[in-house]
Amino acid sequence: MIPGAGGQGGPPATDEIPGWSSYRRLVPFLRPYYRPLALVLVLSLLSTSLNLMQPYLSKLMIDKALLRGDMQALIQIAGAMILVSLGGFALNMLSSYRYVSASADMLFDIRASLLRHLQRLSPRFYARFRLGDLMSRINSDVSDIQRVTADSLLSVLSNVLMLVGCVVMMLWLDPVMFVIGVVVIPLCIALFVHYQRKLTALTRVMRERGADLGSLLVDTVMGMRTVTSLSAEPHEIGRFRKRNDAFVSAMLKMQLTSFTAGALPGTLLTASSSAIILYGGAQIFAGKMTIGTLVAFMTYQSRLFSPIQVLMGLVSGLASARVSLGRIFTLFDTRPDVTDSPDALPFDGLHEGLRFDNVTFRHDGRTILDAVDLFIPAGRFCAILGPSGTGKSSMADLMVRFLDPDEGRVEADGTDLRALRLDDLRRAIVLVDQAPHLFNDSLANNIAFAWPDASDQDIAEAARLAGLGPLIARLPEGLATRTGERGQALSAGERHRVALARALLRRPSVLLLDEPTAALDAETERLVAQGLRQALPSATIVVITHKPALAEIADMTITLNDGKVAVRKAEEVLGRTH
Repeated sequence: MIPGAGGQGGPPATDEIPGWSSYRRLVPFLRPYYRPLALVLVLSLLSTSLNLMQPYLSKLMIDKALLRGDMQALIQIAGAMILVSLGGFALNMLSSYRYVSASADMLFDIRASLLRHLQRLSPRFYARFRLGDLMSRINSDVSDIQRVTADSLLSVLSNVLMLVGCVVMMLWLDPVMFVIGVVVIPLCIALFVHYQRKLTALTRVMRERGADLGSLLVDTVMGMRTVTSLSAEPHEIGRFRKRNDAFVSAMLKMQLTSFTAGALPGTLLTASSSAIILYGGAQIFAGKMTIGTLVAFMTYQSRLFSPIQVLMGLVSGLASARVSLGRIFTLFDTRPDVTDSPDALPFDGLHEGLRFDNVTFRHDGRTILDAVDLFIPAGRFCAILGPSGTGKSSMADLMVRFLDPDEGRVEADGTDLRALRLDDLRRAIVLVDQAPHLFNDSLANNIAFAWPDASDQDIAEAARLAGLGPLIARLPEGLATRTGERGQALSAGERHRVALARALLRRPSVLLLDEPTAALDAETERLVAQGLRQALPSATIVVITHKPALAEIADMTITLNDGKVAVRKAEEVLGRTH
């Protein structure tokens, strides 16, 4: 995690632009690449030194060779210019290659660190955060930070050397022309500073409008069946046009401001160049200056403005990148609801049972579970019943420790889950969500996801126990069949069975199933109910369900209503239903 991360629960409502000191938080990402980046800087400095030689060689060519008709001098100077040019080209190419390699690795590190942090955040975060905005931050904002910060390391020293070298050479060639050439620079700098502040604010607005547009597109694509079924295509196009117009308007404002920021200083620099030509021409006419000196001076002057513009543009880019920095650190500063304790204990599976000890859990100010006391013995088949919205899924989230209770404890074998290693806990307790996610891959790879040791036989057996046999039998490619984006090539029931097979393959100590048969027909439901005990004969199985097939074979049922629980043994449930 990035040093200095804080925050609580979900992301802040707004993303503040951090100060310049916040760039120190990028140091951990730069530190592993100090050596390759140092090599890039050395190569860049050597290349800049060679570039500084070119204008002076032009002066010698004019004054020592062309005006004197000295062919030998002309050949020697021309040869030197070629060698200097080739040397600069080779050094530039090598430094660029090394830079691209190092910056690509750094970009990966930033994204990987961000992904690792996002993987630790609770379902609450993803329920509140727009997917399009999240992707914009991971892609666009990280790339912007990487580009600007890495470019700054590559550019600062070479441009400073070019600037100092040009100043020294201009003073040496003619001090008066130097004053004429630099008199407008303070005004140019003031204009750049003024416009970079405007560009920073406009960049933030454009990023926000772009995130709005991306979120709408993601939402529309994911809800395409609903849009089509309601003939809402014109409505969606209207929403898209409104957000696109807002994005384009922000982009045009930024482009106009950016053009003005470059045009005004450029006009002043052109006026300065004209004044130098007038003064230098008068000096040549008076015999006080050679043509080569004026040509060399003009070349140095043109190269003087370039590093100034690059350095000011770099400052402007860094200022604009602070918008991206703020958006990225908003994610890094979102503290996970659930973390490992420093002295977390190992957990090798459930042996005695799960206990809710006076557990109270609140969400958005509403009490979901109210002082719940409950014990589920190990090895039992337990069904949790109750109306929608009463906290059944919250109980499952607490058992797998996606969330922690506000009061009380959830225990495994008498140990608070907060004292156990998260990795061990989630290997032993596996949750199959009500709306499971499938990756755009084969059935086999979805079942064996993140389980490289699974054999083809193990995968096929897990699929059979999850009731996927009839589906696989009618598919020409069998388990090699791709599931499509988010599993949309399968029905809802088929997606749930694939997720169930994924869980069964892991042979968990505790299997939590959130409405596992809601989308299944009666026959498939019966097969799944039979397969659960066959697959996991000694495991603790907790099922959140409204369907009778699983509830009737349960060893105990828990009815949840108004945050309270009522427990019934199997014989009481069967006696009531028959």
